[in-house]
Amino acid sequence: MTQDEMKRKVAEAALEYVVKGSIVGVGTGSTANMFIDALATMKDDIRGTVASSEATAKRLAGHGIPVLDLNDALKQVASLSVYIDGADEFDTGKNLTKGGGGALTREKIVAAASDKFICIVDETKRVKHLGAFPLPIEVIPMARELVMGIAAGLGGKPVVREGFITDNGNIIIDVHGLVITDARALEDSLNSVPGVVTNGIFSHQGADVVLMGTPNGVETIH
Repeated sequence: MTQDEMKRKVAEAALEYVVKGSIVGVGTGSTANMFIDALATMKDDIRGTVASSEATAKRLAGHGIPVLDLNDALKQVASLSVYIDGADEFDTGKNLTKGGGGALTREKIVAAASDKFICIVDETKRVKHLGAFPLPIEVIPMARELVMGIAAGLGGKPVVREGFITDNGNIIIDVHGLVITDARALEDSLNSVPGVVTNGIFSHQGADVVLMGTPNGVETIH
């Protein structure tokens, strides 16, 4: 089974977590795109969706799936029923690194507004400790050098993502070479730096369930 086939299997398996008649949060990236394609088969069963990026909103709309602004959605319901998204890596505590596509801030907001976060990945994303994938940090441009210096002080190698601006108008600094043994502490520490919008560690908004595609099928990790 190829990596794409494993992604497709978990994307389809995630449909079981979609609550009929509810508003669903939808993530960004290649696996999330496969979920969107699968969701199109039951679009008439849901009230609508909230997208974590402009790209996701466009793909949802292309399938005729209603897309709501999060603020408008939360005037209708107390919370979204579920948020379904991929990850760049996940550890044994279901902490995640996200933001390879640059949508980490909106992804974190939608995850926080949802009752449950279902993370859909293939088995190549499982790691003992986060850090194998460069840690993205969304930064207000004025704070670039400040954040670069702090990231270097942590032992990482920070690099500004070239030619990329987030949907929020900010830059991404990717920090290479970290070994993250305490995901929540590092998430909190980086988020306390002035000028950091958020970083790509999802510990506070970690996965409730990880659906992991393997050559033998989908493994559910609670």
